[in-house]
Amino acid sequence: MELGQTFNLSLQSLKTNKLRTLLTILGVVVGIFSIIVIMTIITILQKSIESGVSQLGKNTFSVQKYPAVQTGGPEFWEKYRNRKDLTIEEFNRLQEQLQGQVKYVGAIQGENDKIIKYGNKETNPTTAVAGITTGAFKTYNVNIDEGREISENDVNYSANVCVLGKDLRDKLFENVNPIGKYVRVDTKQLLVVGTLEGRPPMFGQTMDNFLLIPFPTFQAMYGRTGNSIEITVQSFGKQDYNEAIEAVIGALRTIRKVPAGQDNDFEILSNESILSQLNDITSGVKIGAMVISIIALLAAGVGIMNIMLVSVTERTREIGVRKAIGAKKKDVLIQFIIEAIVLCLIGGFIGITIGVGLGNVAGIFLHASAAIPYDWVLIGLGLCLLVGIVFGTYPAYKAANLDPIEALRFE
Repeated sequence: MELGQTFNLSLQSLKTNKLRTLLTILGVVVGIFSIIVIMTIITILQKSIESGVSQLGKNTFSVQKYPAVQTGGPEFWEKYRNRKDLTIEEFNRLQEQLQGQVKYVGAIQGENDKIIKYGNKETNPTTAVAGITTGAFKTYNVNIDEGREISENDVNYSANVCVLGKDLRDKLFENVNPIGKYVRVDTKQLLVVGTLEGRPPMFGQTMDNFLLIPFPTFQAMYGRTGNSIEITVQSFGKQDYNEAIEAVIGALRTIRKVPAGQDNDFEILSNESILSQLNDITSGVKIGAMVISIIALLAAGVGIMNIMLVSVTERTREIGVRKAIGAKKKDVLIQFIIEAIVLCLIGGFIGITIGVGLGNVAGIFLHASAAIPYDWVLIGLGLCLLVGIVFGTYPAYKAANLDPIEALRFE
């Protein structure tokens, strides 16, 4: 028999027993759905996080007091809270020691929950104000939209100037060119010298609700805020990126007097390291989802085997007739294996469709962009195919080895 004929016979048999077919498919749907919906949500979260953490420029890393991804309980975080803050004095010494070894070194320090005013307009009390050096402006992944960036003269002379994030520009200067205008931050009047292009949101939350000012101006306004500064470093290229990290670690350990043999009392963070930490966190969820789906698919596979065995018994006379008119063992074997595979693949496609759909519905509530986990879709279909072959082989073998004479006698 041709494979096409065998396939058509398999479909006809499945159509004949619609209720049984539906119940069998349901088990596969549950197994595949359980993994695809979780992987869809994880993919959506990862894509949203990736767009948010890409704030550092190329070949750039930062030095911070705390890790970027916060896990563990109060005891775990006690050692981070007890670390000394990174200070502007340490930054100045580090900048001197790294001269000629890296492309840029910058410092940034921020205050949250500020209100920015222009005329009778003002922002929500959630705006961040950050003091930065020119090096930090170079190392961050921000681009000037209008005007200019903060210059070396602005930093050297503690100029009362600022650069607006896109949200502030849209909120305060809807139909007005902001360059040359003054905004008020607390009691300080700041001249707007530039605005920034927008950045992708993270979980639907804006990343552009901030205002940048020269670092000395920030210190004059807020003094020592108690917040540790962040130091950003950019290497000359990819080839000396790791050497730059080692140079910063060595210099900072000396500056901060970290004893030999003790761990660093600061964190080195890059886009890659943050994503690696996130992947470590989500890997456990992925393994758990895989285990749950495999258990569900095994249960579905056992159900498929039982139903196929019942089907073999019910169709014994049909098998005998087919063999009597020339069907070979392999024809019967292939027909029943195809039936099992078709059942699994139909259930797989339904489970994938529902899983991706509900996963993206959850993504809407998280204010994240839609995504499809293509790799896990392929893995899911592969598991369906495997289950169909493994659990369909024994019933198919039993059907293929029926004696045609005994089968024809079967009532």
